[in-house]
Amino acid sequence: MLSLEELEAAVRDGSVDTVVVAFTDMQGRLLGKRLHAEFFVDEHVAEHGVEGCNYLLALDMEMDPIPGYGIASWEQGYGDFVLRPDPSTLRRIPWLEATALVLCDVAWHDGSPVAPSPRQVLLRQVERAAELGYTPMFGSELEFYLLKETYEEAHAKHYRDLTPSVPYILDYHVLATTYDERLIRQIRNGMQGAGIRVETSKGEAWPGQQEVNFRFADAVRMADNHTVYKNGAKEIAFLNGCSITFMAKPDHRWIGNSCHVHSSLWRDGENAFADESDVFTHYLAGQIACLRELAVFVAPTINSYKRFATGSWAPTTLAWGHDNRTCGFRIVGHGRGLRTETRIPGGDVNPYLGFAALLAAGLYGIENELELPPALEGNAYESDAERFPDSLREAIAALEQGTMARAALGDDVVDHYLNYARTEQRLFDEAVTCYERERLFERG
Repeated sequence: MLSLEELEAAVRDGSVDTVVVAFTDMQGRLLGKRLHAEFFVDEHVAEHGVEGCNYLLALDMEMDPIPGYGIASWEQGYGDFVLRPDPSTLRRIPWLEATALVLCDVAWHDGSPVAPSPRQVLLRQVERAAELGYTPMFGSELEFYLLKETYEEAHAKHYRDLTPSVPYILDYHVLATTYDERLIRQIRNGMQGAGIRVETSKGEAWPGQQEVNFRFADAVRMADNHTVYKNGAKEIAFLNGCSITFMAKPDHRWIGNSCHVHSSLWRDGENAFADESDVFTHYLAGQIACLRELAVFVAPTINSYKRFATGSWAPTTLAWGHDNRTCGFRIVGHGRGLRTETRIPGGDVNPYLGFAALLAAGLYGIENELELPPALEGNAYESDAERFPDSLREAIAALEQGTMARAALGDDVVDHYLNYARTEQRLFDEAVTCYERERLFERG
């Protein structure tokens, strides 16, 4: 990481000339501005922030302004909010020449937080945990596909018939991952240089599928790292003439991209889950009880739900089990390392929103002392355990009908992301797909 004093010195000696000032939007993308480093330092941007149009939290994936958001609209004139840098996130970006990056909180001009901003949603849940005496610790395992086409070439092919970097399954395969090592090594070392502590990389469960894992951290820092990594891996792929996708289900014939989320609560430097304590059982019971209602926050797109399929390494149920990869919740580790692994989110999850939802559910279980159902033994795919929603439409209905999310996250946050999810569903419903054309153009 980089202190403000170290940045000033780097600006003086010319080793940093650009500072990216960014925040994460609803879709999990980094949005912001590139500032000349001298301007960033001389104008005390770290203290005062920069302005951005408030429509940035009221857009769809295509960057089209969408009606129905309380914080921004044509009627309100689409004014500005303030991007306030968090100096603790300042870091060099080794794969971009002479560049540093700082992540921001989003605030109104009076200094109050823009509540539906993803980082603010997570910060509020972290504050709730702190009020109960806990520090939430998280880790995310984010899978991706490495493809031989550039992003331009993939676009020209309408993202169809793309070529995985290795033509066969490379799960834990040392020889096959050696073929991609030149690029994966750049990602590992680049992230380490950006202040993200790297643990491992490995091949995954389908041709061209990879995973890079990082050391766990407090929930906000882990979400920050997740966001920097996801953006940076794509940039590194671009610089190497290939492409990476974190899409939950890039092709219906392929295994999906997961984002397994590990979480635990700590108190006074110790894991409060140790020995499967009451804190652990209530926390896990809360996640099981609430995640249907919070599905929009962990599976945010139409495509998210294509990943959930029997025998696909992606769960379909809300069952839990000890070291059981068929369950939605897998319990791993022991002692200080005991934690829940939530296997439901995919590679498309916004980490701030996903972590916030899991944390809110866990805190609900603790506050209400929910009882944990028995662990599932055997194949959860074939069990009668409660199912996670299998479509965005079902997830929207669960959030509309529930009360827990509004109590935990606030009406303004729930209404904001209901509008987001309804928009995603509407836009898909209006689209004519390749599936329809291929079946009906000639034969229909």
